[in-house]
Amino acid sequence: MERRIDLDLAAAQISARRRQWTTAGLVAGPLTWRDAAADWPWRLEQDRSRVEDPDSVGISIAGPADAELLVVLFRGGWADVDFLASLDEDVVSEAPEPGSPQEFGELLDGYVLRAFGPPSAETSR
Repeated sequence: MERRIDLDLAAAQISARRRQWTTAGLVAGPLTWRDAAADWPWRLEQDRSRVEDPDSVGISIAGPADAELLVVLFRGGWADVDFLASLDEDVVSEAPEPGSPQEFGELLDGYVLRAFGPPSAETSR
């Protein structure tokens, strides 16, 4: 598969946002990596050093009112995004195509806002 996006740089975009998410009361899970060089069935790894040929990087983020966001970016340049803003709503599934790690970071910001809303006054102090 063509490598259109550097997954390590995209992972840095995720890491750069963790503190902000924690401050907003969100819980970000560990990064998960899929190794294209591994035998089928592929396993998700949390340790980047165990991944020889990264094919995807993903993160799940949980928030209040059972809201949850799952984002997986593939090296081919597309992402799978699923989120549930509340149990009263349907799961939203989209497949955006960020063109760079920076666009991926902006995409993350937009989906966090859509899934969890703006930070409350208490968490933004």
